[in-house]
Amino acid sequence: MPEGDTVWRVARTLHRALAGHRLTRCDLRVPRLATVDLSGRTVTEVVPRGKHLLTRVEGGLTLHSHLRMDGAWRVYRAGERWTGGPGHQIRAVLGTADRTAVGYRLPVLELLRTADEERVVGHLGPDPLGPDWDAAAALRRLLADPSRPVGDALLDQRSLAGLGNVYRCEMCFLLRVTPWSPIGELPRPERIPVMAKKLLEVNKGRPARITTGETRADRGLWVYGRAGLPCRRCGAAVRTAPPAPGSGAGAPEERVTYWCPRCQAGPVPDQV
Repeated sequence: MPEGDTVWRVARTLHRALAGHRLTRCDLRVPRLATVDLSGRTVTEVVPRGKHLLTRVEGGLTLHSHLRMDGAWRVYRAGERWTGGPGHQIRAVLGTADRTAVGYRLPVLELLRTADEERVVGHLGPDPLGPDWDAAAALRRLLADPSRPVGDALLDQRSLAGLGNVYRCEMCFLLRVTPWSPIGELPRPERIPVMAKKLLEVNKGRPARITTGETRADRGLWVYGRAGLPCRRCGAAVRTAPPAPGSGAGAPEERVTYWCPRCQAGPVPDQV
């Protein structure tokens, strides 16, 4: 599931492949960009902002993309077979003399002036992996509504950019509270942005996330994806809650919640 650490790695891969090189091919397969051709322009940089990717090219233009749940960028060498998915799933092709970046299943793809990037990312809260990370500002945003469930606050990109459902579940476990606990009632809430920064930093260079400290592939997470299995800390069965009804298909809040009923204190949904 693409979260801030995944997007950071994708940006690094795209930057290494494209930055400083002139585009020899540009194929943007969405109707509003069908006539756009960036060929001949040099890619200046590719930067992440939360879960957003900003590919900047000379001439003051930025190609903005977002992976959401299953989007992906893949980089191929010249002549290498493209294996990221069937052709009808390709939304963008950016090629240089020796590398080709292919965007699959991209739900968001738009071209804008670099000077106008704030229009698409200006609403975001501080990014734990960004150069301007501000833990104090993130804490203020998280605590703006003290009655808000901590799980909802963690998913709100306006408070803290880059967290998704995996980190939501794992951080609530590490904080020893259920995701439905009011964030204003948490002891030492200043731990939240510090923990988010630490987890994203430690995982940004790894293909598989680790929150437990265990490097074995089957031991990396505390509760996420472990429905019905014993809690790694106390042995109680990990429980799940379905998405809240009526919140709109595709919303981050609609993802399944995992938690330990013994290790995590606080309210739980009535239907669980």
